[in-house]
Amino acid sequence: MSLGKKALLILFLLLFIDQAVKIWVKTHMLIGQEYRVFGDWFYIHYTENNGMAFGMELGGSIGKLILSIFRLVAIVAIGWYLVSIVKSEASTGLVVAVTFILAGAIGNIIDCIFYGKIFSESFYQIAKIFPAEGGYAGILHGRVVDMLYFPLIESHFPRWLPIWGGEEFVFFRPIFNIADSCITIGVFIIILFQKKFFKE
Repeated sequence: MSLGKKALLILFLLLFIDQAVKIWVKTHMLIGQEYRVFGDWFYIHYTENNGMAFGMELGGSIGKLILSIFRLVAIVAIGWYLVSIVKSEASTGLVVAVTFILAGAIGNIIDCIFYGKIFSESFYQIAKIFPAEGGYAGILHGRVVDMLYFPLIESHFPRWLPIWGGEEFVFFRPIFNIADSCITIGVFIIILFQKKFFKE
């Protein structure tokens, strides 16, 4: 199998897993609902966000639109770069890493573009797909579905610490999704093996 076909296979596999998990969560859980998976350190906790990875966001409808357009531009740029490194027969590791990043970016933009149109709200009810009354938002204004929560350490900051003294401390607090994980893994691989990937 050629390198390009391997990249496409990985891309579609990651997108399928990401979207299958998101759609299952969206059609089986209420926002805020959670299932314990492993002890007290791994939960499926359903939440949604308007913005970037790990729940960060730009404010308001305009901020959401700007972010969605930026994502689309980034996807085109990453896709172009992936095609160019496949054609130049770059390292398989680099191609896989960039494919992971592209899959993650596409996975989250799918939520932004389509979820607002094809799903009803998930507050106080299980979301319906293709509801008769229409979706909860317009094109490019859908919310990203997050569900992976790893509160590995739950404690409190020392009382003598300025500002946060005595407050609850949770590591790792952000709730994220498989697409976010793909981006993180891809970037981590590139950083870890950059000397091998970029010898020149």
